[in-house]
Amino acid sequence: MPTILITGANRGIGLALTRSYLQDGWRVFAASRKPGESLVKEAEEVTLDLSNPESIKALKSQLAGIPIDIVWNNAGVYLDKNQNLEQLDNRDWLRSFEINCIAPIRIAEALAENVRMSERKVIAFTTSKMASLTVNGAGAYAYRSSKTALNMAVRCFAQDKKSQEISCLLLHPGHVKTDMGGPEGDIDIATSVTGMRKVVDQFNPTCQADMDRGYFNYDGSRIPW
Repeated sequence: MPTILITGANRGIGLALTRSYLQDGWRVFAASRKPGESLVKEAEEVTLDLSNPESIKALKSQLAGIPIDIVWNNAGVYLDKNQNLEQLDNRDWLRSFEINCIAPIRIAEALAENVRMSERKVIAFTTSKMASLTVNGAGAYAYRSSKTALNMAVRCFAQDKKSQEISCLLLHPGHVKTDMGGPEGDIDIATSVTGMRKVVDQFNPTCQADMDRGYFNYDGSRIPW
C-alpha cells in the first residue's frame, strides 16, 4: 500500500487531497496543527505545528522507519491578502517566511529518510504562480516573496537529494475557490486536485522531475521561475 503525508490536511486543498488518496487505497497521514482537526476518519492523524521546530522533530520521531512515498508540503499562509505595503506588519512578513518557506524545507529534511525508503520517492511542495519572477504582479509582498524563497530553497534541496533519487516538485494549485483563494477563484478544488495528482503521481525513481524548465501549474503546464 503506498503511503502519503499531507500537511494542512484539515481543510481546503489538503483535505481534498486526503480524500482523493484515501479513495484510491493509499495510507494517508493527515497532518494538522491541533489533534482532532482532520475531518476524514480513515486518515491517520498526526499533529504538526509548522511554527514549532520541536513539533517537526516529534513528527520525525513518530514516523521513524515508515516508508512514505509522497510527502506533500501543502500547508501555507497568506497573511497580507488585500493589504498594501503600509499595512503589512513586519511580524506577519517574517511569519510568512517561517510557514511558507522554512517549515516545508525542515519537514522535507526531517522526513527525507522515510521518502528514500519508499518506492516512489517524491516530495511535493504547494507554491504559487505569484512566486514567479517572470510573471510577477503587484502587491502581496509577504506572500509572493515567501513563495519565491520556497522555490529557491526547494531547488537547493532537490540538488542535495538527487543522489538518493528523490524527486522534488513545486506545484501551483491554480486560483482555487477556497478560504485562502476566495470565492473569486477561477477553478474548484476538484479540478485543482485532479490536475496536481496527474503531475505528482507520474514521478518515481525511473521518471524524475526536471526543474530547469520551471515549476508546474495544476494542469501540467510549466510556469517560468
